[in-house]
Amino acid sequence: MTTAPVSARPADGRPTLRDFRLRHRLRVRWAEVDMQKIVFNAHYLMYLDTAMAEYWRALALPYEASMQALGGDLYVKKATLEYHASARSDDLLEVALRCTRVGSSSIVFEGAVFRGDRLLVSGELVYVFADPASQTARPVPEALRAVLADFEARRPVTALRTGGWDTLGEAAGRVRTAVFVEEQGIAAEEEWDAEDATAVHAVVFNRVGAPVATGRLLRHAPGVGRIGRMAVDRLLRGGALGRAVLDALVEQSRLRGDAAVVLNAQRSAERFYARAGFAPFGEPFDEVGIPHIAMRRDFGLPIQMSSASA
Repeated sequence: MTTAPVSARPADGRPTLRDFRLRHRLRVRWAEVDMQKIVFNAHYLMYLDTAMAEYWRALALPYEASMQALGGDLYVKKATLEYHASARSDDLLEVALRCTRVGSSSIVFEGAVFRGDRLLVSGELVYVFADPASQTARPVPEALRAVLADFEARRPVTALRTGGWDTLGEAAGRVRTAVFVEEQGIAAEEEWDAEDATAVHAVVFNRVGAPVATGRLLRHAPGVGRIGRMAVDRLLRGGALGRAVLDALVEQSRLRGDAAVVLNAQRSAERFYARAGFAPFGEPFDEVGIPHIAMRRDFGLPIQMSSASA
């Protein structure tokens, strides 16, 4: 049996926002209120279920693929709610979740819905890990037990590795195929090139051993690195995995003595790279039919560069 640490509670025992690491913000839609012009009670379960999807994203575990890797699935055994106050149309809510207990085959989550610091609804969700075919209970796998404990303790739930194509090529290729070839429709022959063999690759792995994000670092010119092939699993975007890969490759470029590092950013990701210290230069262009802009981050003296394929 495993029990997650519980922070100090007010005298009335009600949870506060500070008790939760996972918080998901959403706005009440008009369709979710009832004849009393308050949120219909059943929608709070939907809110918690929406937050649960964010919980798995925070664990870097795409739900379906991860359950297949773990050899089971999760089924709701019990869901309880206690109503303290009402939410209304257009309210901005914080929906919070925390894992409080992992038993032999059960996992217990505490949930809460807040408007500001005010608790509106609290509840508990009990899941059972079971065989998908027979729906009979199975022991919670150690990998799942460990990642839940580490997340709640604010410890890392992923591992990032850097290295050559000989050690990371298969993993990096899985992510790039899913993102660039299958999702974005880039022809496979345009995705792979000889530069993979000489690049430094970075890959993030989740706790079931699946690669979920990748990128590579090349030499663009003497003293200049070039980052490219940045890809994150579609279901896990927005969870800082791409930034972890980018930071690792920037650091690899800096450590080998480069004065600057450049990249070709898809225009949809330009703000992401700007937040990491990259600035655009040159004119926008299309690459494999997708709008791009060249961007650069300097470690030392500015270097004038022209755009090049990533």
